[in-house]
Amino acid sequence: MPDDVVLIFTKPPCPGRVKTRLIPAIGEVAATKLYARLLQRQIAWIDRETPYDIELWVTSDSSHPLLQALESEYPLSIHLQQGGDLGERMGHAARQALKRYRRVVLLGVDCPALTAGHLQQAFGWLRAGEDAVLGPAEDGGYVLLGLNKWSEQLFQGHQWGAETVAQSTRRAFEAMGWRWRELPLLWDLDRPGDLERLARLDLVLHQTYLNQLLGPVNTNPIVPVAPEKASIKARGERFGSSK
Repeated sequence: MPDDVVLIFTKPPCPGRVKTRLIPAIGEVAATKLYARLLQRQIAWIDRETPYDIELWVTSDSSHPLLQALESEYPLSIHLQQGGDLGERMGHAARQALKRYRRVVLLGVDCPALTAGHLQQAFGWLRAGEDAVLGPAEDGGYVLLGLNKWSEQLFQGHQWGAETVAQSTRRAFEAMGWRWRELPLLWDLDRPGDLERLARLDLVLHQTYLNQLLGPVNTNPIVPVAPEKASIKARGERFGSSK
């Protein structure tokens, strides 16, 4: 059984359906392009800087041209989310992945401050025997959930989208008697004020790019990312039995 996989929860980048809180500030087109860029960038650095397998868990329409382009460009697999609320969808994905891998980390696409170091720390703690890892967010939710075991209880009883999710997850850990560790507090990109923080990051996403967001956009093709170093994963791996 392979060891480690990152599950990225995402949506097809369709105007009006992604980054809706940013639309009043930058418009539907720019918000869509920004979401697509965040997704592309995250897949690129995970592939380039870590040894972990990648699975994309999408809400619908896995045939979207951008998702298909990413699947062709990177060693990843695409899966459809199943379930009613976010907890059911995450629980289903984690349970299925833990049948194929020893350890899983669940991510969204909304935390540009997340780095390979955070992933390495999370998987390191899981490898050392922790049952779970939580990456709390400033807004009271979380940006990362690492697991080496599964329980339905972990994904029940939360007010998804509320500022209490991280705390209610801690209570679930305690109720189950799980051992867990926590990453440093991180922020996610949800509101217009977060765009300034994004521009200050020393990353591919910078002010020049943000300025370009207001121009014409096509979310279908791959948007170039920073020059890649040689990937530490073989490109043929996506065709292996681990996927």
